[in-house]
Amino acid sequence: MHPKSTALIPRLRRCAVFLCAALAAWGCVHAAEPSAGAAAAYKLRVVGGLAGVNQYTRQEEPFWSKELSRLSGGKFQAEIVPFDRAGVPGNEMLRLLQLGVVPFGTTLMSSFTSQYPEYTAPDLAGLNPDIATLRTTLTAFRPYLEKALRDQHGVEALAIYVYPAQVVFCKKPLRTLSDLSGRRIRVSSSTQADFVGALGGVPVLTSFSQIVPSLTAGNTECAITGTMSGNMLGLPTITSHVHTLPVTWGLAIFGANQAAWAGLPAELRELLKRELPRLEAAIWAESERETAEGLACNRGAPTCTGGAKGAMVVVPASPQDERSRQDILASTVLPRWVQRCGARCAQAWNQTIGPARGLMAAPAK
Repeated sequence: MHPKSTALIPRLRRCAVFLCAALAAWGCVHAAEPSAGAAAAYKLRVVGGLAGVNQYTRQEEPFWSKELSRLSGGKFQAEIVPFDRAGVPGNEMLRLLQLGVVPFGTTLMSSFTSQYPEYTAPDLAGLNPDIATLRTTLTAFRPYLEKALRDQHGVEALAIYVYPAQVVFCKKPLRTLSDLSGRRIRVSSSTQADFVGALGGVPVLTSFSQIVPSLTAGNTECAITGTMSGNMLGLPTITSHVHTLPVTWGLAIFGANQAAWAGLPAELRELLKRELPRLEAAIWAESERETAEGLACNRGAPTCTGGAKGAMVVVPASPQDERSRQDILASTVLPRWVQRCGARCAQAWNQTIGPARGLMAAPAK
């Protein structure tokens, strides 16, 4: 085990106590255990993705709580709780999976930024202007990511989920990305901050819960967030323009502790190997639909069914915006990411995404 992992064990064990308390209805988190009774089903305990978003409520939760039992004829069952309601610190989920404290769990890729920035490569700001490009990027990087998680952390990556596009909402008129110059803009990551700064904007790191208070108080003039999550926050009532270019997306890994995975009945492992790719595909389709529906709802289109109808101006990405995206990615976002991460990031990029996207990274200085 890595020395840092050993040093973190006491703190993570304390975290496990809080996790168990949050999941008291489960009696704590176990990889899998037979329920009482002669004909009891084999039951998994799963920590899922973000609560309240459609990827969880429409896809993850129904799969584990209903579909697994149906697909196995009642032989296998599962209970799931979203990680942000389970008392699990997002930036420690990978450690908890590695230790087996959480045997089956979902971790946001953005939570790797400080400790394992090389894993965040597929979703750098400005890298993926549409979901088709994101698929290509992830396809190139996935083998590296899966091997690294397995070899360095003892975690099997069983699925990779995506959240809807993160775009720019603004209180004042916006015609192109260049109009963001001088504006204070909410960001949620360092690569978003690099992207905004390169446009001449002032990045303001702000939590999701503080987006509305910050805009209302005038601390920020714009915010980067999801097309539909922004709608659900009520941004159409306090902002007037939304730009369609995805700055980032948001990837999440559903993984298993290797020992827990190996300890499952062979029949259950085979079922999950078959069905989890289908769940992953459904979540990607959901995210693509929600990206489009979020924009439709923000402008008040008749096709809006899942959100509140606003009256925003939806600003399409122009050829100038596309050139800006490419230039900023190559000149600012990628070099600064490599600078923060070091040689391992440049090497990982140049072995995977770089050749697929025709953009190689210079070695860290």
